[in-house]
Amino acid sequence: MTPFSYVVSYYGVPACLGRIVIVGGKQGVIAEDRGHYIGINFDSDKAGVIKNAHPTSDITYLGMSKIRKPSRSSGRYARYLEYGDGFNSFLEYCYWDAEKERSWNGRNYA
Repeated sequence: MTPFSYVVSYYGVPACLGRIVIVGGKQGVIAEDRGHYIGINFDSDKAGVIKNAHPTSDITYLGMSKIRKPSRSSGRYARYLEYGDGFNSFLEYCYWDAEKERSWNGRNYA
C-alpha cells in the first residue's frame, strides 16, 4: 500500500505528503501518514511536531509545500524514543548515535 492510499480511497480526499491544509482555522502541512488519520505539522508548531487530524473533520485541502525538517536535536530525540530502550543511559545512546556508521550521519549504503 502506498502512503495515504487508505485515506484517499475511503474518504475521497486529496491527502498527500506536503499538501497544505487548514484545520480548524490553523494552517499546516501534511507530514505523515497515520493510518485512519493524517499527521500535520502546523505552522505555529516546531518543525518536528506532528499532530493527528481526521481527514474530513473541519479540514480544507490547498496546494503543495515543502515539509520543514526538524532540528538536529529534535531528530536525535525522535531516534532516542525509537531506539533508546536498549541503552543504560542517554549518554550511552548519544555515543552510539554519533558513530559514523549510522545512516543519518552521512553513511551511504549501496
